[in-house]
Amino acid sequence: MGLEFARRESGDVTILDLRGRSTIDGESAMLGSQLKELIDNGVRKLLLNLANLTQIDSSGVSIIVGAYVSLKGRGGDLKFLRPYGRVLEVFKALHLLEIIPSFEDEIQALASFRPLGYFAQP
Repeated sequence: MGLEFARRESGDVTILDLRGRSTIDGESAMLGSQLKELIDNGVRKLLLNLANLTQIDSSGVSIIVGAYVSLKGRGGDLKFLRPYGRVLEVFKALHLLEIIPSFEDEIQALASFRPLGYFAQP
């Protein structure tokens, strides 16, 4: 199975649901094109839903890190939702989760994009 995308919006957060594999044999290039298009079109808050992403290699990781850096440079942010299995193992091995926040719950992930209120506790 290749890589499939589904795009959703929740307020000012764009959610990109990924399904399949992001590997060097073409799928990672598709991911790069999709992320570049979103960022170029003004998306600044991006949540990557990885619940159905079954595999990722260094090319896919590189593209995601590039998107993260690009968004941060434009005042935006990128976060992960539900990485698991091989994808989670790769992220842990690369210590990526120490840089890019990851969430198991979509509501919590979306809330993390909102600024803390004056009296809110972290």
